[in-house]
Order: sequence, then C-alpha cells, then structure tokens
Amino acid sequence: MTTTTAELDTLATAAAAAAPIWRGADAATRASWLRAAADALDAHIDELVAIADEETRLGETRLRGEVGRTTGQLRLFATVVEEGSYFELTVDDADPSATPPRPELRRMLTGVGPVAVFSASNFPFAFSVAGGDTASALAAGNPVIVKAHSGHPLLSERTAAIVAEALAAAGAPEGSLALVEGREAGNALVQHPVIQAAGFTGSLSGGRALFDLASGRPDPIPFYGELGSVNPVVITPAAIAARGEALAQGLVASFTLGVGQFCTKPGVVFVPAGAGFEELVAGFATGAAGGPLLTDRITAAFPAGIEHLEADPSVSVVAQGLPAEAGAAQPVVLSTDAAAVAARPETLLEECFGPVTLLVRYSSDDELLTALRAVPGSLTGTLHSEPDDEVADVLAVLERKAGRVLFAGWPTGVAVTWSQHHGGPWPATTSLHTSVGATAIRRFLRPVTFQDAPEALLPDVLRDASLATLPHRRNGALRVP
Repeated sequence: MTTTTAELDTLATAAAAAAPIWRGADAATRASWLRAAADALDAHIDELVAIADEETRLGETRLRGEVGRTTGQLRLFATVVEEGSYFELTVDDADPSATPPRPELRRMLTGVGPVAVFSASNFPFAFSVAGGDTASALAAGNPVIVKAHSGHPLLSERTAAIVAEALAAAGAPEGSLALVEGREAGNALVQHPVIQAAGFTGSLSGGRALFDLASGRPDPIPFYGELGSVNPVVITPAAIAARGEALAQGLVASFTLGVGQFCTKPGVVFVPAGAGFEELVAGFATGAAGGPLLTDRITAAFPAGIEHLEADPSVSVVAQGLPAEAGAAQPVVLSTDAAAVAARPETLLEECFGPVTLLVRYSSDDELLTALRAVPGSLTGTLHSEPDDEVADVLAVLERKAGRVLFAGWPTGVAVTWSQHHGGPWPATTSLHTSVGATAIRRFLRPVTFQDAPEALLPDVLRDASLATLPHRRNGALRVP
C-alpha cells in the first residue's frame, strides 16, 4: 500500500490544524495525552506482539520488553512535560540604566510544528510508530506523521490506529498522529511544506537521501537522522590479563544480541597483539547462535558485507558461530591489524549490519591511536582498562568520536533516562542531539523571545505567576521552585 499525494495532503492539513492545539495545551493536558497512548499500547500488548513476531521474527520475549520500553518512553516524556525545564524559560528584566538601555526579554522554547518520523526496521516498537521520536515530538507539542517501515507494515498500521484512537479519546485533536506508507510517500513527506522537522533511524544511504531532500527544500528543515555506527571498543593488555575470559564472553553476547541488528553493536574491537584474546573470543563464538534477519534486503546485504571485509588481504576469520538455517545469519568473528585499518579505513571500518565483529590487533599505543583516529563518528565508544593504565590519550579520541563513552559492560542496551545520549558525530547522526532520553525533546523545539510584551499577550508559561512554579533563569540567576 502506498499513500497518495492527495492522501498525504489531507493528513498534513489535519496535522497543521492540530499543531496550535498541541502547542497551546497545558502541561497536565499534554501529559495526559501521552499517558493515554502508553496505556492503550499496554492494553493491546498481546495483539501487537503477535503481529510483530509474525513480521519481524524477533520473538515474544524481546518484543514484549520492547513494548514496555516504548510505553515507558511515553510516560517519561509525560513527566518531562510536567517538570517544565525543557522550556528553558529565561527572563531579563528591563534596565533603562544599562548601556545601551535593556528592554524586558522573555525567552522560551516552543514546538516547531508538524514532525515527520521515519520508522526503523530493527526496533518495531521503540523506534517506530510510537517510539522515541514520536514520543519526544508529541511531548514538545507537535503532531506527528509517521512513515511506516516496509519491514512491519501491519504492525505499523495497527499501532498507529491504537495510538490515534487513544489520543482522540483523551481529547487530543484530530490530526495528532497519522501514518503514510511507501518510499514515494516518505520522500514527499519530508518535502511537504507543512512538515517542520524530521526524525529518522536507518541506513546511511537512506538517511542521507532524505537529509538531502530536507536540506534542499525551498524552506530547509532540520533532519535528525541516526544513520550508521561501528561503535569502537578498546581493550588494554591489563584488562585482558585481569578479566580476559569475561570480556570475550561479553563481546560475543553483545555483537550477537538481536542477531547483530542493534545500532550500538560493537563492530570494531581494538585488542593488544599476542594477548590471546582472539582465542578467547573464538571459544565463545563457536557456540553462538545466529538467526533470521529482519528483512530480505538486510539478509542479502549481510553476506555481501562479510565478503567485502574478507576481500582485504589483512583480514582472516577467527571463528564462526553455530551453523544457521538457510536464509539466516551465522555469527562471524574477523580479525585484522591496526596498520591495515589506518591505511584502508573506508574498507575495514564500514558498518556491516548483522552478527559480525572485527578484532583489530595493535602492538603499541601509537599504532592504536593512529588506527582509532581513523574510526568514523559513532554512537558509542567503549574502554576496558585497569586503574593503573595510562589511557588519557585513548579516552580523548573516544570522546571526540562517540556520543556515549562506556567504561564497563557493552554498548548494546540503551537506558531511557534523563541523562542518556544516543547520538554522535557523522555518520552516526546528522546532528549533535540525542534520539533517546529526556533531551530528545530538544530536536523538535525552537526558541522565541518576547520583547516588552504586555502580560496579557505572553504565553502562559512566561507570565510571572507560572514562572513561580517552573524552573527558569532570571537576570542570570537560576531559580528552581
């Protein structure tokens, strides 16, 4: 099914009409709409999980957990709306004695208007119709039009219907949430004059194409894309000596989680040469199971990606997991050396979506740093070291390369919290913002300042009575009720 241009225009018109209602809704009202959507999804979990498992083959346990994550995101953003600091309310009182004289200025963030959201294949709930992009855009006070992912169309349609009905029943306006389907409709959506921002999770090629469309509009809009990431890991000799077996087991569990289809999969792991880590990883990897991948396109791309890496003369196979059924992916561990990575990063550091990781041997700190600097921007960077290790230079590179730096555990698994950051330098994302956690709301807000405005014409949150109950900054001083 493909949404026609006429149908898109109808949906966009409804979203445009709903935008000022969402933007003007008070905190209690907007929060109640978000919680109504969460409650409806929880009430339909059995039905939704059954549809999702049929379309994605991710399994009931994983999918039930993902519904919980999705409804948890909606409820988190309800609390964000109620807490109020996302407005970034700022007041400078008038000062006629200043040079030059200062007018009264009151600043806030407000919703940008209707937002386009592009669903991801690998998280059919949490990064899809009612996922984090949608939750944060609604929380910011914006209607949403979602482009369904072709990998789970029936789930997308049913999820959209449930959420739209729940929002309407809670009193939200018509046009609060809509769904479009088809590649052409997605291209038209990001170019539609009603749309004021877009969120995307998917491939580098697909995201770059949409990014260019958004930037090439007569009125360019921000495009917040999460596109690709190899998520480098650095392991020191001391860490392997102290806990090599546990690290090897953790790596295998992480790169095979969800059949290697997590955007935070550790794809490139720098390990000291001669430390025996390859053998430790092989011991666990040979017993690791693969499985079917999400879509036919991903299934076809995985062996091609492996072949691309293996074609480099420096690359060898360390281990393979348990044999997979026809059409499924078998886990693979590959290895190379730091000199090859530094010389051919465009080949060896290309993301391969699926259960594969590349071990990169280094023989010195200089060799490690040279190769690590060649790593493209990533969502995460992980450092496994011991207290006496000198790792300041490595950490400095990881901080520049990644949006989240880990010192324990593995990057798969992204907690939805106030302080989470799920983003990173290009090509991980097209911006500096996060798509997970409370501050994801910032993507779909814009600042506006009112100068010498009469009290009666100010937005309610900028009036003194409201400021007394909300976090704000006045004349440079932070005030928290």
